[in-house]
Amino acid sequence: MIKIVVFDAYGTLFDVYSIAALAEKLFPGQGTALSSLWRDKQVEYTRLVTMSDTEGPAGSRYYQSFEELTAASLRYCCHRLGLTLLPEHERQLMAQYTHLTAFPENIQVLKALRQQGLRTAILSNGNLEMLKPAVDSAGMTTLLDEIISVASLRRFKTAPQCYDLVLRTFPVEKQEVLFVSSNAWDALGATWFGFTTLWVNRQHLPFETIGPKPSYTGSSLEKTLEIVAASIS
Repeated sequence: MIKIVVFDAYGTLFDVYSIAALAEKLFPGQGTALSSLWRDKQVEYTRLVTMSDTEGPAGSRYYQSFEELTAASLRYCCHRLGLTLLPEHERQLMAQYTHLTAFPENIQVLKALRQQGLRTAILSNGNLEMLKPAVDSAGMTTLLDEIISVASLRRFKTAPQCYDLVLRTFPVEKQEVLFVSSNAWDALGATWFGFTTLWVNRQHLPFETIGPKPSYTGSSLEKTLEIVAASIS
């Protein structure tokens, strides 16, 4: 039986590509390209710092917070696209990360889960300084039991220690956790760890060609309610 539903934040609850509107205003004709490249480089940097420190405490030499990596990846992408990133542009774009557009079904799904007595949480690469304002802005604060950041580990998903934070926060077994992510690599990491997983495939992409497929696949968070109902019945 599923006892807790844990959501990834960026791409799953919050539309990271919604930042393209502001990017387009600042850099006409380049908003979509910048938002897409920025996201890819952001994730790449999290993997780079996690993989590169193989001795001693993770990140003791190379670690930077998710917020720092997000800013660094923005600077790289603007340079690559030949865009002049003024300090004010960077402040505006980084501030937008705390007010990303939430997907429209979020509130309905979270309320339904709470009404069924399930616990809900976020497990994210983001640091709390970024996550809490985004959750509050989306009106989800009272619908989540915990916002879990991997920052305390000084490493990022898909390191298994990141998923273990859920078990360290809640008294549940792996198979009692439904982990929901729209990022295929994240769904794969959580499946490897042993969670029941839902990949929210909003963009109708093929799944990764390595590792096990997620337990479930859907096109929106509403699939969560179907899975929970099946687990209870």
